[in-house]
This record gives sequence, structure tokens and C-alpha cells, in this order.
Amino acid sequence: MDVTHPTAGWEQLGERFYRKIQLYTQIFDQDLDLDNYLVAGAPYAGAIALYRDEDKLIAFQPNRPSKPSIDIYSSAGKLLRRINWDQGSIRGLGWSEDEKLLVVTGDGTVRCYYDLQGDFTQFSLGNGADEVGVKSCRFYARGLIALLKNNSLVSVSSYHEPRPKLLAPPPEGQVHSWNIIPPACTLSRSVEVLLSVDQTIYVSDATACEDRFLDIGPFTHIAISPNGQFCALYTSTGKAHVVTSDFQDRLSEHDSRSKIPPKYFEWCGNDAVVVAWEDEVHLVGPSGSLAKFFYDSGRVHIVPDYDGVRIIANDTCDFLQRVPNVIEEVFRLGADSSASILLDAVEQLEMNSPKADDNIRLIRPDLVEAVDACINAAGQEFSVHWQKQLLKAASFGKSVLDFYNSDDFVDMCETLRVLNAVRFFEIGLPLSYEQYQRLTPSGLIARLLNRHEYFLALRIADYLRLPTDKIYVHWASAKVRLGSEDDDAICRKIVEKLSGKPGISFETIARAAYDEGRGRLATELLNHEPRAGRQVPLLLSMEEDELALDKAIESGDTDLVYFVLHQLKRKLPLAGFFRVINSRPTATALVEAAARQGDGDDREDTTLLKDLYYQDDRRLDGAAVFLREALRQPESRTTSDKLSLAAKLLSDNAKEHAFELNALKEASALLRMQEVFDRDLADSFTGLSVNQTMFKLIRLGYHGRAKKIQSEFKVPEKVACWIRLQALVAKRDWNELEEISRQRKSPIGWVPFFNQILQAGNQRLAATFIPKCSGLEPGQTVAMYEKCGMRVKAAEEAVKIKDAEAWSRLLEAAGRNTAEGRDIERLGLAVFRK
Repeated sequence: MDVTHPTAGWEQLGERFYRKIQLYTQIFDQDLDLDNYLVAGAPYAGAIALYRDEDKLIAFQPNRPSKPSIDIYSSAGKLLRRINWDQGSIRGLGWSEDEKLLVVTGDGTVRCYYDLQGDFTQFSLGNGADEVGVKSCRFYARGLIALLKNNSLVSVSSYHEPRPKLLAPPPEGQVHSWNIIPPACTLSRSVEVLLSVDQTIYVSDATACEDRFLDIGPFTHIAISPNGQFCALYTSTGKAHVVTSDFQDRLSEHDSRSKIPPKYFEWCGNDAVVVAWEDEVHLVGPSGSLAKFFYDSGRVHIVPDYDGVRIIANDTCDFLQRVPNVIEEVFRLGADSSASILLDAVEQLEMNSPKADDNIRLIRPDLVEAVDACINAAGQEFSVHWQKQLLKAASFGKSVLDFYNSDDFVDMCETLRVLNAVRFFEIGLPLSYEQYQRLTPSGLIARLLNRHEYFLALRIADYLRLPTDKIYVHWASAKVRLGSEDDDAICRKIVEKLSGKPGISFETIARAAYDEGRGRLATELLNHEPRAGRQVPLLLSMEEDELALDKAIESGDTDLVYFVLHQLKRKLPLAGFFRVINSRPTATALVEAAARQGDGDDREDTTLLKDLYYQDDRRLDGAAVFLREALRQPESRTTSDKLSLAAKLLSDNAKEHAFELNALKEASALLRMQEVFDRDLADSFTGLSVNQTMFKLIRLGYHGRAKKIQSEFKVPEKVACWIRLQALVAKRDWNELEEISRQRKSPIGWVPFFNQILQAGNQRLAATFIPKCSGLEPGQTVAMYEKCGMRVKAAEEAVKIKDAEAWSRLLEAAGRNTAEGRDIERLGLAVFRK
């Protein structure tokens, strides 16, 4: 058990302390000379990529592969993946925030390895990179900047949707060194590039390249602090300068007095700078204070992180960071903080010393703060022994307090259990507490999945009460890609394992199987996907068109069925498309409905409907399409042609469609007659119905032609009489109507004549039809005369039927002192006596 006091590895720089923690030992083989390799480490204690330096000659080693490769190791030296490389010289090797490996070649090709298993996507930098060539690259959380050999700067702001763009170029001259300020650290929220040219620094972004007017260059190294607020510059004379990132203030200067340029020049957190040569590491703190570290095992490599740096050598992996404030508060020699006294109280308690009670009484007013400090300090410690001691101290302090919320204590215990599990050398993720907070538990689980550490990922997810569906899906996807069993065995094993697990996406697993060329397995797995919306797109991409359509129809989702039909119509010949839908009534009905509705302009897709009805031998529906087309035609000749086509379509089965054929024949005849009327009468008749045509002819005075229409189309006499009445009233042809009133009979009776003429305002003529009306209810004649304004006649009718109430109403309306009133009164005196 590691019981070394935490302060044993501390180094003081000015007023601050730094510590070097040994994470792992014997991480690389002794025959692997790190001096011959380029090293790039992923942030948050992530994987380390090694690639042989092409500029150095290496002696032949029988046990080493002769072909170039990119080797990915954990921080503990476990080989995670060897990627054979034959794509040319590498000019950039880096990692994204979510542990994607980025490899940039000399011709501007970028490969993004999105897991640690060798799978990648690829894109090109463009902008002339293939012709000019890439000089070097810098990477940040989600993007990269490439410096071309002509000093052009190409920016890629996203690996998911790469859109390379040129930044403002620096002035002509040699670029001695360069670095970037990530978008998250700039006011503009866009990346800024710092370039050392001549004696000064230029800052370039998307719009301009500005001189910062320095005179102490040129600079061989430029480093930006993790928070983006400070910039460290290293000159060719061995001096290190620290300035603010806006170059307004110079903060410190350090002279290394070394004529050999360092291999690494990086920030250690936001307070100190690491300068590393082959086997020597200098830590330069505020005000130029210095600490030195030496390594006997040969070349060291520096991997910067947010809160420190990893130092990689053949036989060790160390973590160098500033001592967290809470750790310093507890462990610093001579510390008299309440947390330090509480920790001492626990040690006294373990020795059964009464001094433990004295310590508690001493810090009683500050006991809550002491407990909080011990909990926080436990999270910052890498030593399991001191983690336990600090948590014991916190627990002891809690037990003394009357009230204390233990949530932070429980959370820290859970966090430390997770951190210690992933720091174990077989996993090799030496996360600090700060890194873990930034990575988040879900991000940590994603890294475990990339390493295929499924059991540990499940244990952590269960322990932290996180969803596990993505873990199971990742395991199953890897199983179908790497499994050697036959399809049935793999499908059975996956279904048994995932049965009853909530949120499982079999579509993702099936897609992985399809991408591996295992189409049958993909289809079998899709049968277990409960969401049709996720089944259908993959089935379409697998060319399982009919199965995709069946699944969409089974789902009952009309939009999903329309989506499949749209895809099939685009992909298949029309005959093949109809063969697919003809055996599926639901699909056929939806295609027909969509064609009738049209594509948004309220016009049906007549071509599709004709083909559909022809394929399905639906002649009547096909004829209806021609008929609707005919009704929309602006010219009568075209309309006639459409009607002829509709009739031809029905003529093969004349008996069954006799009514429809006769209707089409009559429509054609009416159209021909209307053409003649249009020509002879200088008016427009085309498009009118038979009744409308008769109405218009009568109104225009062409009664003979209207009779011909009636005879030709066998218009019933009652209908013809109604049309004639309405036309004459509309024309106000009172003479003709008066002639009609002299006739003895009317096919429609005489009440319609009375009503139509009265509505037109001719009361006198309307009244002439009242005596001819028959079958009227008692008293209706009185009302009719009254409507015509003939109160005396109405009174006569009231007297005839002996309706005293109607007679009294008429008398009251007329007034007793008027002539009309006296006539009405005289009519009633003989019958109605008071």
C-alpha cells in the first residue's frame, strides 16, 4: 500500500506547489526507442498514438513490424490498436476532444478514426493543399488548422461536417513557429492563429491578419494556456516569455541558457510552463521560478491536458500538475487549517489517543468546512490510501455534527470508485478529478466502449444509475462485425442478451451487420426492432423494397408509407413500381390519393393515375381522369378529344358501361352544338351544362334553339318549363309570361310562376296567376293577394272562406277611414256581424 506522504513529490515554485505523480511504470518495451517516434496524446488522459519519425533512420529490429503503422496505446502502455499506414507522409497527428484520432497527410487528406478499432472517415482539405502540400497542423476540441507550404492557413471547424476554409494569410516570410487559440477561448468564438514571423507575432483569423508589434523574436515555440488567457513564447536564444494572449502585458521572463531548442514547450495548467529536452524537464512557474526533473530512461514526450501534463517515457508515465488548493490546505507542512486538524484527529483516533477529542473541540466552529475540504481533497488524490484517510476524516467529522447533508460525501465515494477502476493499469485511463468532471460519466463510458471494455462500462453505468442501452447496442454491433459464428448463432445470442432491455435499437445493430456485408443477419435483426420508423430506412438501403413497404404499412404510419412509396417511385421503373403496390391495397389507395391531390398545386397527377388504372384494368376510373381533364381544357376541340379518349377506353365493354358511354356521347354532342352557338351567336356557351345552355338561349331570345336542345337531350317537359320560367323572369320578359298565363295548363303548376314573378317585383303580373293556382291550403290565397298588395281581393277571399281573423287584420292594415278600408268593411258586414 502506498503510504508515502503526499508532499514527498512536491516542488515549490514561488508561492505555489507542483507535484509529479507516477501513474504507471514499465509502460513500453525497452527496445522501443521513443526518440524515433512522433507522439500525440488524447485529452482527458486518453489514448496515445505513436508514429515513426520519417526524418530519422532506425536500425532494423526483427521483432518490430517493418511496414509503417500508427500504434495506439493506453497511458499504461497497453497496445489498443495497430493501424497499418500506407497513405504517404504524415504532417499532422492529433486527437479531438471525444478521442477521435486525426491523421493529416502531405497532400491534404484527413482521416478521422472515430473509434480505437481502425474505422475511419476521410475528407480533403482542398484549397490547393494537394498541390502545395501541408507543412504542419494544430488540433483543438472539434477542429484543426493546417499550415500549407505556401503559408496558407486552412481551417476545419467540425470533423462531423468538414468544410475547409482559408483564413487570412500571414505576410511573406518564414514562419518559425505557430499555434492556435481555440474558438472557446476567443471573444469572437472563432479560431485564431498565432504565427512567429521575423521578430514579431501575427494573429490571423477568418477576416484579417494583424501584427502584434513584438521585437523579441523570432520564436521557436508558441504555447497557449488551456484557458486561452496567456501565451508563452520561446526564443532562439533560450528565453521564455509569458504574456497575456492579447499581447498587452508581459508577465514574466525566464532564461534557460540552453543553446539547444527544446522538444516540447507546453503549459502545465494555467500557471506554469513545461520546457522539455530529451531527458530533462523544466517547470517554469510565476516570476521565473524553476523546478527540474530528470529521466534516465531516455527521451520523454509531453502530452498536455487541461490541468497538467503527462510525461511519457519508456519506463514511466507521470502526471505533473499544480497541487490543488484543497490538497495544499490539508497536507502542506505546518498547515493549521481545520481540514488538516480533522485529518490528524482521525489518525489520533486510530491510535486510540485522547488527542482526537481535543482536535475536534479545537475546530468545532469550522467543522463543516473541514468536512467539505476533506471530501474535496479525497477527489484530488490519486493515492487510494490517502483517499480513504480523507474520507475517514470526513466521516468522523460528520458523525460529530448534529446536521450535515451527506450527498457530497456519497457522490465523492461513487466518483472515486469509478476513477480508481479506470485508473487501473489494465484500463489505463488515469483521469484526474478535474478531467473527469469535464469529460462527464457518459463521456467516460464512451471511451470504455471504444476500448471494448463492456463489463466495466456496464458496472459503472449501473453504479451511477445511467442508461445502459448504448452499451448493449455497441457490444452487439461489435459482435456482428467481429464475431466468427454463423448468422443464426450471432442473431440468437444477441437477441437472448438484449431481450427485455429497454431502449435497445436493433436498427443500429442491423446497420452494422449490413455494413459488414451480412445482409441476411441484418434482416433477421431488424425483425426485432419494434419501431417501424427505424426499420424502414435501413431496409430500403438494403434493397429490401417490398419488405420495407410491408413494415411501413404494418406500422399504420401514413407518412412513413408515403416516404417508402416516394423512394420506390424514384428508384423503380413505373411498371415495377405498380407491380409492387398492386398486391397491397393500402399502398395503392395512398398512391391514388396522392396523385389526386397532386404535388402542391392542386392539380392531380393525371399521367400517374392513367398508368395506375391501366395497369389495374380500372377502365371506368381511367375514363373519369380523361373526363376531369376535359373539364379543365380551355379549348373545345381539346375537350372533345379527351371525351373521345374516355369513350374509347370504355368501348371494349360497352354493355357494362352503357350508361357512361351514353353520357359521354351526349357530352360530345352538346360540345359540338355549343361550338356552333359560339360561332353563330357571338357568345360563349362552351363548358355550360344542358340546362345552362337552354337557360342562356331562352334569355337571349333563341327559343327555337332551346327547343332543339330539349329535343336532342330529351330534357323532361317539367325541367324545360322551369328553365323557361327562370330565363324569362331573368330577362324580365313580362309579355311572354303574360301570354303563358293565358294557357290552361302548366307542367309545373302555376305556383312557381307566382313566386318567381313576385320575387322579380312584378306584383300585378304575379296576381294574375293566383286564380290559376290549384291545390292551395285554406287561407293561402288570402296571403298571396296580400303579398301582391291587393288587400281588397284578399278580403274577398277571406270573406269567401269566412276567415274573420284575416278580414280583421286586413281592415286594420288598410284603416277604416280610407277608401280601401271602407270597401273591405263593406265586404265583411254582410258576413261578420259584431
